[in-house]
Amino acid sequence: MIRLPRTPAHFAALCLLLAVVVFPARADNLVAIAGGALAPPPSGEPITRLLTVEDRLLALRGESAWLYDESRSAWTPAGWQPSRGVDTVARDDSRTVLLGTHSPDGALKAIEVLTLAGDAVSSSSVPLTPEPLAGVKAAMLGNSVYVAGFGMDGGAKLFARDLSLADATWVPHDAWPGTGGEITSMVGQTLGLYVTLKDAAGGGDRLWRWKAGEGWSERATLPGSVENEAARDIGQAHVFYRIGPQWQSYHTITGSFAAYDVPGAAGARAITGWKNGFAWVTDAGETGFAEVQSTKHLLHWLDWVLIIVYLVSMLGMGLYFYLREKRNSTADFFVGGRSIPFWAAGISLYAANTSSISYIAIPAKAFETNWQYLMNNLTAVVGLTFVAVWIVPLLRRLNLMSVFTYLETRFHSVIRTLASGLFMAVQIGSRMSVILFLPSLAIATITGIDVTWSILIMGVFTMIYTALGGMKAVVWTDFVQLIVKMGGIAFAIGFIILMLDGGSGELFAIAAAEDKMKLLDFSFDLTKATVWGFIFLVLFDVVLTFPKDQVLMQRVLSTKSDKDAGRAVWTFAAVMIPGGFMFYFVGTALYAFYKANPDRLNPLLSIDATFPLFIAAELPIGVKGLIIAGILAAAMATLSSIMNSVATLASVDFYEKLVKKPNPKVSVRFAEAMTVVTGLLGMGVALLLSRYDIHSLFDISIELAGLLGGGFAGAYTLGMFTRRANWQGVAIGVAVSITLTTIAWFMDLVHPYFYLAISIMVCIIVGWLASWMFPAPSRESLAGLTIHRQD
Repeated sequence: MIRLPRTPAHFAALCLLLAVVVFPARADNLVAIAGGALAPPPSGEPITRLLTVEDRLLALRGESAWLYDESRSAWTPAGWQPSRGVDTVARDDSRTVLLGTHSPDGALKAIEVLTLAGDAVSSSSVPLTPEPLAGVKAAMLGNSVYVAGFGMDGGAKLFARDLSLADATWVPHDAWPGTGGEITSMVGQTLGLYVTLKDAAGGGDRLWRWKAGEGWSERATLPGSVENEAARDIGQAHVFYRIGPQWQSYHTITGSFAAYDVPGAAGARAITGWKNGFAWVTDAGETGFAEVQSTKHLLHWLDWVLIIVYLVSMLGMGLYFYLREKRNSTADFFVGGRSIPFWAAGISLYAANTSSISYIAIPAKAFETNWQYLMNNLTAVVGLTFVAVWIVPLLRRLNLMSVFTYLETRFHSVIRTLASGLFMAVQIGSRMSVILFLPSLAIATITGIDVTWSILIMGVFTMIYTALGGMKAVVWTDFVQLIVKMGGIAFAIGFIILMLDGGSGELFAIAAAEDKMKLLDFSFDLTKATVWGFIFLVLFDVVLTFPKDQVLMQRVLSTKSDKDAGRAVWTFAAVMIPGGFMFYFVGTALYAFYKANPDRLNPLLSIDATFPLFIAAELPIGVKGLIIAGILAAAMATLSSIMNSVATLASVDFYEKLVKKPNPKVSVRFAEAMTVVTGLLGMGVALLLSRYDIHSLFDISIELAGLLGGGFAGAYTLGMFTRRANWQGVAIGVAVSITLTTIAWFMDLVHPYFYLAISIMVCIIVGWLASWMFPAPSRESLAGLTIHRQD
């Protein structure tokens, strides 16, 4: 007899099991190894070395060199002759560095840099390392070439030289511990060097990693020895090695290996990295290649139905509020008629604050590192307490629609205009573009739809329902979207636990062994994300920037009363902690899954695409559609907020300032038009962003917000907490803060998390001191504008 589930928990488990059993979707292969033969080289001497210069193959034989023209399937003279034998090579996308050691003592004798000019190779020489080296290997990392080898005393040596600087010198670094062990390969991948050393006992090569600031650590033992220097980086986190008849991919994050059979590679020698794989010459003199190719994971019709239902429902909510509201009042469109319940405003605050950056980039960050960035959420709750008690009541009782109106009342109209304009630029250029691009990357990964179309579809739908419904549509769609996206996260975590052989026990064992849940770092290293950095950040990023954040403050200003405004912030804080843990926990769960299943990774995808890859390749049919809807919800909640806020600022801070007698109906129509303009601009910047290979969009968004968003937050601090600050001093403080923060960014002095705090702190100090150079504001002009009750 079949027993029905007796509790909601049992019912949910049954649904999950049915989804896994009835709608399996796991793809057999995530990547394919494809290849073939290249055109035979011109008759003559056999090829002794195969190189890659930029994206062209270069064959060396005797004293001649030949470039491969893929479009014509032919070899042409390279216009360059090798001056001596080549023993090892390092390369990146624009340069190839040749190192020659052909001499009786095996010492390094020449270093040459090759570049491509049309169909000809040009070369330039580089001075030798300060010490003679033998047994050398080299790799490119950033703009620098790293050369490792053994000195005349037999000790290991490592030198680096920046090739982008004409007057650069060789910089020594500590070499790996121990002695002996022939270097079989060296590869630069993202931020580290990966060196393989032959095992004296005849086992597999030992793999060591070097990172600036961290030094050397032994990472793994290869399942064999690297042959013919056949090692190269692919993507953002993989190193491929030729070991025996197979390729072995090493994932630099999970430290796991996956094996790939390579067709046509028997007897390969003179191997070089080419495209997303290798090219080679066989013992028989034949040339061939093989490369990694992604497979598409197309959606089932059921997934598409769920996605379409979600998108149409968002449009329906926008249309509902459009037909319901009379649209005669700017307060209705901009702040929902100040009638939003505090709990809905609080949930909307969290939804707006957890964009696609949270949904995609934060799991990727936790997958790559640990939970240290979660301290931002935990310390933010403390900061929000101060915001709810002191800042929100002050601004709420002023009945603002644009938070920048405060800066004009307290200081000067110029300060308001500049702050509002810069905020709009940051929201469109920094936040909207990243928030549009990340889910578009996910959708492209899952569905095969081009990133361009994904950006356009998401941007257009959000633009339409936001322009139709105004603030009420934004808040209530946020509420629905939060349920959708957090439900998707919860399902993904549960599904991963079911997929692991050891269930939750295996997940926590892997996380503990690899320190993946590390939360606290009490070091005083300003180049890292430490506890002190987050405390410092929260003081400035939450407490001092909240007043200037139109996206967040607009929800606070939409509540019914000062008390409800404070309650909205408390609701925001209450949801932030469990929500944050879920986003970071799914990243840890992904780490455990891919450490146990390294063959399920796609080397060609970016680290930010890890969660989308899991959705595409592992989740059941139907569930994919729900979680893609969650990704869309994460993005659209924040996008709609930004569009509505920027449109509000454009109307209140610019249109109504320029028009002598603004008409409320015209102001609303102008805001609707600006919603469309904002959406189009955001989509344009996102399309531009999609053309670049960026390691972590999470880090980029932090950097841009810190560089451009801090100065005017300092202006609010000076205005609300001091009586002496005046508009002249604040203007000087803002200018100096932006300048000094840009210098800190250019010189890479501190971790990007500190940029915002530095900018605010400089503005406060410089602005307050500069204010003493000008007359103090009158006590009457400060009435109700500071936290001091007597004002």
